[in-house]
Amino acid sequence: MSTIQKDVMPRHVEPVDEVLPLGQMIVYGFQHVLVMYAGAIAVPLIIGKAVGFTDSQIILLISTDLFICGCGTILQSIGIGKWIGSRLPIVQGCTFAALIPLGLIGQQYGIGGISGAVIVAGIFTLICAPWISKLVRFFPKVVMGTIVTLIGLSILPVAGGWIGGGDAHAATFGNLGSLVMACFTLVVILTIYTFSTGMLKNLAVLLGIIIGTLVYFFQGKLSIGSLDEVGWMTFPKIMRFATPEFHFVPAVLLSMVMIVVMVETMSSMMAMGEIVGRTADKNVLKRGLYATGAATLVAGIFNMFPYSAFAQNVGLVSMTGIRSRFIVGVAGCILIVMGMFPVLAAMVVAVPKPVLGGAGIVMFGMVAVAGIRTLGLVDYRNNNNGMVVALTLSIGLLPVLVPQLFHNLPPEIAMFLHSGITIGTAVAIISNLALNGGGRRKEQACAHCEPGEIDNSTTAARSAAIRTVRVWLLVRRAREERAAHHKL
Repeated sequence: MSTIQKDVMPRHVEPVDEVLPLGQMIVYGFQHVLVMYAGAIAVPLIIGKAVGFTDSQIILLISTDLFICGCGTILQSIGIGKWIGSRLPIVQGCTFAALIPLGLIGQQYGIGGISGAVIVAGIFTLICAPWISKLVRFFPKVVMGTIVTLIGLSILPVAGGWIGGGDAHAATFGNLGSLVMACFTLVVILTIYTFSTGMLKNLAVLLGIIIGTLVYFFQGKLSIGSLDEVGWMTFPKIMRFATPEFHFVPAVLLSMVMIVVMVETMSSMMAMGEIVGRTADKNVLKRGLYATGAATLVAGIFNMFPYSAFAQNVGLVSMTGIRSRFIVGVAGCILIVMGMFPVLAAMVVAVPKPVLGGAGIVMFGMVAVAGIRTLGLVDYRNNNNGMVVALTLSIGLLPVLVPQLFHNLPPEIAMFLHSGITIGTAVAIISNLALNGGGRRKEQACAHCEPGEIDNSTTAARSAAIRTVRVWLLVRRAREERAAHHKL
């Protein structure tokens, strides 16, 4: 074959690097946006209310969040050279793992204290990425599954507050109308999810929110005054809401949470690597964590929050089989455009709280289900994995179930203990190391295996022992034969 013929032949392109026609990429990219949109705006909504923002400020907060979501997604999926970005179809958004710590920091230090802590957490992530990517063996399924389950259970009270109307101190909180609308929204979501397939099934939460909001509108109860308070187009501004303030306790608290975020992001990258056929080795994980750290650092400068990989989009890639990372890059561009039009965010703020509560039951519950699914792959035989799960969930849920438990402690200590996610993560790691030997025992090694799967290290050790015994028996038999020969 001639050189010219070789040059004109098309080269093989891996599915993850495939560039589809622009129209298809826009459609598939918009699907990614719709799947992650409800989760992406939840954190700005909650934190904005926690720090006392007005509706117009929350609108700008959401717009900025969507803009940085888009930039972080492009950074993760497309990457910068050989240094930043996993180059996997990963969507980045505000992480739920930091929700409760951010609320605690915001109540005491305001949005400025949150921003300073986020900047430090971003720098911490960039510094620790090379080492954390090598320590994935210390986070087996029993630890990761328990932490993710705890995250889902810890944020369910937020959905409960929305169902009641948003303000627990209001006289109308928990009235019959709010409860009925939350139930109606939940039923709509479950109906669409149960009887639909394909893309419509994936949009069940978003469609439920839209239908519930329309019912409020036709009842004349929908407040859309905030739409008049914002312009049609705007650009994110550095330190729009406050100048970052740096306090030791919030910075340490959020840096601890970022360890959880890094492990969560690595889990999503490893799962995505298996789906698209590109192994997420330690170099891929390191570059992915660099993208997460860079997005978080920039977010702090814009008064925003920590970012991580969105697991629901991993499931979407698995379901559709569309594996191109450039589709996710297009989704990032769509998020950037949405962030430049505050009127889109204003429509989100206008959604009634009971409607969000009905959807939140599903959204937050699915986070817990993801953790439970991982725990279902854990081997509980002849090890202490059950005790690790029991300790983590029991201790981690104490601040959620009994919020006043640590009120008499100094504020610096109470801030750590009020976050069940932070306590639970520490308990999960320490109890796993103490009870399971940190991965050195056979039982802990098998915790990484699927149920019934043979651990390769144990099998190799057993084979080596058998070979040693056989050699010893052969040597002994030779000596006996030599001794018998001398006697003759």
